[in-house]
Order: sequence, then C-alpha cells, then structure tokens
Amino acid sequence: MSFKSYRIQDMPPQLPADAMAQLCKVEAATVGHYLHDRFMAPALKPIIEARRIAGTAVTLSIPGPDSTLLYYAMDRLRPGDVLVIDRAGDDRHACWGGFMATVAKLRQVAGVVIDGQVTDPVEIKAQGVATWARGVSPITTKLLNLGGAFNLPIACGGVAVNPGDAVLADDCGIVVLPPAEVAGATKVALADQADEGQWLDKLKAGVALKDMVDVEKMIAERNKLDEAAHG
Repeated sequence: MSFKSYRIQDMPPQLPADAMAQLCKVEAATVGHYLHDRFMAPALKPIIEARRIAGTAVTLSIPGPDSTLLYYAMDRLRPGDVLVIDRAGDDRHACWGGFMATVAKLRQVAGVVIDGQVTDPVEIKAQGVATWARGVSPITTKLLNLGGAFNLPIACGGVAVNPGDAVLADDCGIVVLPPAEVAGATKVALADQADEGQWLDKLKAGVALKDMVDVEKMIAERNKLDEAAHG
C-alpha cells in the first residue's frame, strides 16, 4: 500500500459560461426556500460585500500552517473558477491575503471560498476578488511542504464539495450544487424571484397578504389535523 502526502487530480470540466451567468442572477436565499442541506456555515462571511458569484468549484485541502499546494493550484486556475479551500480544521493560520488575491485577479477567477482565516483584508478588497472566509488572522501559512489534496472531494463550511460542482455565493450565503441540478435550480429560483416582484407590486397597490395566501385556512386545517391526531 502506497501513501502520498500530496493527492493531486486533474482539473474538473468547467460548467458552461452561460449557465453560470444565469445562476449568478439567483439569490442564495431564493435557493434557501427549497434546499436546506447544501449551504455552508453562516460563519463564512464575504470580505467584499454586495458581490454575487457563480462558477465551477476547484477544490483544495491544505493543512494548518502550510500553503505549498496553494501555490501549485494558483497556476492552474481558469477564468470563472471558484477556488474552494478546506483548511482541515485550522482556524489560526491565514492562507490567503493580498498577494494571493492579486494572483487570483490575474487568473480572472470568479471568487474564493476559504473555510478558515485570511489576512490583508484591505488589500483583498483593493484587488476586488470576491472572497468568503471565517475571519482575519495575522499569522500566515508558509511553504512547509507538508502535503494536501487538489481536486478531490473536500468539506468546506460543513458541506461536501466535489471538484466541478457549481458554487453560488453572495451576502446571504454559499450554496453548492451538483452540475446536474444547476439548470433546474436556476429555472425555479428565477421564476420565484419574478413572482416575488409581482407580489410586492400587489402589496404596494394595497392588496393584503391574506388575499394572496389564505393563511387562516391553513391554520384551521392544521388545528383540525392536530385535533384528529390527539383527540
């Protein structure tokens, strides 16, 4: 049985650019009306506010104080990719800062999601690369050559992420979708957002919520079911 400190796989196929452009019109919170188990922990916050991204997940796992494999990964990123970094539970060392944000800008990545800390938040904002992380730390990773995994399944923010998944992220959160579900989720979410706009127009025109949703009937039906179940 062989063992390697570095586990490296090929880059995943990129999701179609037009599909990602449509997905980027979707609010993460709209998807949250339908799904509950594919959202990363709310502790992952945007470093740059009022940004939304959608792109192909390129996965990376790097341990504690080491960022050797991050350097390897950065030379392989493509325009439109989302780099998703599993920090293997480390919450002390920042693997991302102004320098890597500059490289990411040159690579034209859609964004970066880090299950850990960053440094240089002002420089990250100056580069304009959409970034999500748990917080900020002055203690950086080093080129220690410890190991890691590139383009293998990882965990980030409590969610399984496979290379090639779609990542949608904005101020409300981060959701991960398998490629086969992107088109369906986009269609339902965009229709829902359009419908919500129509509801708001009706409310502004003076229509009451009860005229759009018969909540009183729903309450009565639920109470009737409870009475039947419990006597």
